[in-house]
Amino acid sequence: MRVVVVTGCSSGIGLETALAFAAAGDTVVATVRDPQRAATLRAEAEARALDILIEPLDVTRSASFAGFVDGVVGRHGRIDVLVNNAGMLPAGAFEDIDEAGLRLVMETNFFGAALLMKAVLPVMRRQRSGTIVNISSLSGLAARAGDAAYSASKFALEGLTEAVSQEVARWNVRVALVEPGSYATNMLAGLAAAQPAAGDSPYRPLIDAQREAALSGADRQDSPRTVADLIVRIAASRTDQLRWPADPLASGVLATLWRGDDGDRLRFLREAADVDWWISGEEHPPRTGSEPDAEERR
Repeated sequence: MRVVVVTGCSSGIGLETALAFAAAGDTVVATVRDPQRAATLRAEAEARALDILIEPLDVTRSASFAGFVDGVVGRHGRIDVLVNNAGMLPAGAFEDIDEAGLRLVMETNFFGAALLMKAVLPVMRRQRSGTIVNISSLSGLAARAGDAAYSASKFALEGLTEAVSQEVARWNVRVALVEPGSYATNMLAGLAAAQPAAGDSPYRPLIDAQREAALSGADRQDSPRTVADLIVRIAASRTDQLRWPADPLASGVLATLWRGDDGDRLRFLREAADVDWWISGEEHPPRTGSEPDAEERR
């Protein structure tokens, strides 16, 4: 029986991952920033008699990480799996995001995962075993207009994970990245519900078009349970594979991005993100319902 820590478990991928590991017989420590938002997870765990301990943890407050890790090890003796899932999805063009907003994205999506991983690694090195799974995004491999802050945080997480995976392999510690494609989460719902761009923003047509795409596609995404099942398989696997696409969309995008030269990559990204009209200085064409949703890249 493994001891598994999962962050960001109030909903979406984190919630489903905590349930999936517990259903597999593991002891799960599921963290949430606000314990009042854990009602769904708590009810599901009780209804299914699953061994899930829900603990508060704000990933933007790294000073609490050492105490949190010591507490888990003190109670359970070890940490076998860490899933860094907690994150946020800001909406808006780079020029419209203030410094505080940009720093909050990096604190949540990058520094939270990085510093919690740093706190857990000594435990895994002593054990000479462990698996860390960082939830990334296709936006960490392929940035698009209107996604600058989120992409920056995920690009950083990708680079860190790739380097650390090589540093800790000698202790039988594996580090992996999950690349979700088209999965519904509360982050996507928040983007869809966000207020339109400010009227005086020069980027308003672009951001409003993306918000419209999110609104039209938020109810047609796949279940995060598929990603959770993949994470459980990664933890059980014996391979050193680094990047794990979570669905055919993610597999296809990865294959396309790494197949051609940089010009091919840029053309693909512009087409996939539906920004050629913006770059050409045109009005956004009306949606016909046949185009891929702008948010399918996550």
